[in-house]
Amino acid sequence: MDDKNSSKSYPAGSNKEKVGVLERFSYANLDFAGQLIATVVNSYLMYFFTDVAVLSAAATGTILLVARVVDAIGAPVWGTLIDITRSKYGKARPYFLWLAIPYAASGVLLFWAPDLSMNGKIWYCTIVYMIYGVLYLGINAPITTILPLITSHPKERVVLNSWRMVGSQAGVFIVNSLTLPLVAVFGGGNDIKGFRIFIVIFAILNCLLTLYSFGHVRERVVTQDNQRVTLSKSIRAMNKNWPWFILVAGNFLFWVAQQGRAQSMVYYFTYYFHSKALVTFFNSISIIQVIGIIAIPFLNKFMSKSKIWAAGFAFAVIGQFIIMFSGLNVVGTVIGWIIANLGSGVACSMPFAMLGSSVDYGEWKNGINATGLLTTVGSAFCMSMGSGFAGAITGHVMSAFGYVANHSQTAQALTGIKLSFNWVTIVIYAVAIIPALMYQKYENMEDQITADLSKTRQ
Repeated sequence: MDDKNSSKSYPAGSNKEKVGVLERFSYANLDFAGQLIATVVNSYLMYFFTDVAVLSAAATGTILLVARVVDAIGAPVWGTLIDITRSKYGKARPYFLWLAIPYAASGVLLFWAPDLSMNGKIWYCTIVYMIYGVLYLGINAPITTILPLITSHPKERVVLNSWRMVGSQAGVFIVNSLTLPLVAVFGGGNDIKGFRIFIVIFAILNCLLTLYSFGHVRERVVTQDNQRVTLSKSIRAMNKNWPWFILVAGNFLFWVAQQGRAQSMVYYFTYYFHSKALVTFFNSISIIQVIGIIAIPFLNKFMSKSKIWAAGFAFAVIGQFIIMFSGLNVVGTVIGWIIANLGSGVACSMPFAMLGSSVDYGEWKNGINATGLLTTVGSAFCMSMGSGFAGAITGHVMSAFGYVANHSQTAQALTGIKLSFNWVTIVIYAVAIIPALMYQKYENMEDQITADLSKTRQ
């Protein structure tokens, strides 16, 4: 591939900064490929630990929290590494090449479940999950970091991010539609064997698709600070960067609610509805999120990004209330699930499109473009830390209410499952509306910031 122009800067408004269809597809494919492993982890790892590897719910919750907190602490390290990286491929793009194989391998090891003692299983799961989390941050963070390096146009970033989110949802749909059915087919009643074969196939696909996208995306935008951005400089870029702090708060709350819902839904439909088939069905119709994501560029013509983000959270809350009040009524639950997923799809997408503007704000205010650190903490850190807190909350709530794996649950245990799936999700989504609305003040400044930066970058 010819990379001579991969780091060339063009003035804001230049047609050369317009992103073609193939590159949009390749950018979307990065998240599609990533979800082939990440969704298995996010949706099924807790179930795998408790019901396949046979760890207690409390131990599983602790593992999920400790591992993800440790991994999340590494997010600033990855961000700083990206900021100081200078290669012929750019600063974020080379990580897709360097980490594709290690990340895929860690996903395989995570679902291997070797025959060990109980203490051995706990240590194995904890250590491998930490390794997976570190590599996940390393290959996921550049997906967000590279967006403001592909184009400097805020609206073009919204469009490009919508492509990414559609790719992400397509990956989520495929994994959620196929995981449990294929595990059953491959395992023939042995879930350990089934998960092993399934994850090997999807890890190979993940690796090949990531390498394909590496060859078809480019970094075009060169910032005014074209030197290596050290950690101390990156921290200075956070100074009074209020839009960035708002985005971090809102995105963290989103991932606590989102992953808590994803992790507890397996138990909700398996033990409350007594139908594991409904897990696959409801996960499959989550693809409805794509409609909300596709609508974002259109909505952005009439609504601010802040209001779109807040509306996404509001729909997620309304949908979850409908699910809760529907009880065992499948039709009502489906309606609530569709509304909740339309909202959560929008709420998930918006911070990734908005982080580039918070990076611009830091450069505009402090003269430092810390793309790597700010986008890594704002995205991958929030995902990891949010997932860790979600797993801990779900695991400990279920344990406190007496959950026992692979048994009919008591009324008290079912209350714990419903509490985790419904009320925890509702409360956290509702709180996240606050930072979403607070962002409006800084969104109003974006056009002026873009114009000012276009002059200094030239």
